[in-house]
Amino acid sequence: MTMTIDSKRQNVLYQRSIPLRHTVDVLVVGGGPAGIAAAVAAARQGCSVHLVEEQNCLGGMGTAGLVPAFMQFTDGVNFLAGGLGQEILDRLRAADGTVPPDGMGIRAETFKRVYDDLLREAGVAFTFYTKVIDVMMDGPRVREAICAGQSSLFAIRAHVVIDGTGDGSVAVAAGAPFEKGDDLGHMMPGTMCSLWAGIDWDTVKASGLGAGNSRIEEAIQDGVFTLEDRHLPGMWSVGRTVGGGNIGHTFDVDGTDEESLTEACVWGRKSMLEYERYYKEYLKGFERMELVATGSLLGIRETRRILGDYVLNLEDFRPDSTFEDEIGRYSYPIDIHIARPDKESYESFRKEFAAMRLGHGENYGIPYRILTPRGLDNLLVAGRCVSTDRSMQASIRVMPACYITGQAAGVAAALSVASGVSTRDIDIATLQTRLRSMGAYLP
Repeated sequence: MTMTIDSKRQNVLYQRSIPLRHTVDVLVVGGGPAGIAAAVAAARQGCSVHLVEEQNCLGGMGTAGLVPAFMQFTDGVNFLAGGLGQEILDRLRAADGTVPPDGMGIRAETFKRVYDDLLREAGVAFTFYTKVIDVMMDGPRVREAICAGQSSLFAIRAHVVIDGTGDGSVAVAAGAPFEKGDDLGHMMPGTMCSLWAGIDWDTVKASGLGAGNSRIEEAIQDGVFTLEDRHLPGMWSVGRTVGGGNIGHTFDVDGTDEESLTEACVWGRKSMLEYERYYKEYLKGFERMELVATGSLLGIRETRRILGDYVLNLEDFRPDSTFEDEIGRYSYPIDIHIARPDKESYESFRKEFAAMRLGHGENYGIPYRILTPRGLDNLLVAGRCVSTDRSMQASIRVMPACYITGQAAGVAAALSVASGVSTRDIDIATLQTRLRSMGAYLP
């Protein structure tokens, strides 16, 4: 090991030899919904697959982040997250992991076990407490990923790498171009999701006040909240007397900066006291509620958008949007959370969220080219960091859409391995045929 300190520049040159621990067909980085779908899809196509995840469980926001509910899987007529998305939802319901039994509320602990079993059954090797911190390149190809595990630093060599980190961290390390936030770099606020016990859901339902912001204006006027945040998605039933809270915002957070994340986590936990008072004093059925936990992973909605061979944009948010290289379709509204904690921002959000949505049975196309970062030949992105503009990212960032892009990335990686061509040059017709055979929605 060699270490040299440049006293003028305050940089440290750090060099060491590390072991090559694994050589696989496909390396998936990140065990959220996109990474899970990618890993299982690639393994079922006959590839050797290794997945690394820095948390202590699979599932990302839906488990470690305690996001309490799925957004829509359908457009009201068609099941859009067909294939692995359908299988995962069916498995979770069969394991009593949704509330009500056929609903969208998520029991996080059950979800963790469902994901563990899914990957084990598919033959995917995976390790927790493992983070990719850099990559070694061979021209436009990622040769090895440098991992930091609990044991040591080590390398994994793979024919194809799939970035399912949400932040596009591996793609950026490989040199992919990206955009982040709005024109000024501002990003949507995050949320520290939470778990609460002692809720009387029958009383909540009977009261007509709901579990959200029906009396938020009164509470703001009464000085309950430090911030005038009227945007309150609310509380979902995730058990007989348990609620999952998607409540509060952490403004000005940059999910790619550890100092910003630290401040957001501190504020998110502190703000739970204010929301506890609101629910107990202003709504019905929450009088005996108590906080059980906050997420070990802060709910981040937006960071980097990796620039691919195509940028899915607002003009594509229409039902007649189709692509020759289509790998799926989706329909969630454009959901950009409020920019600032004030009434003007909330009213602007409310109007946009009501207007920027598709009709019953309508959906937009997702092209394969948003998974292929510019300038890279063996790396794919999946999940919320795929190549879109900011508006479309606000639609495609949710879990069901992550299953769609992850599934496609996994099958595409397998085709690249089998044919010996770059991820950009695989046969799209074959990709689409295999996706359809898995149950993907490709009309």
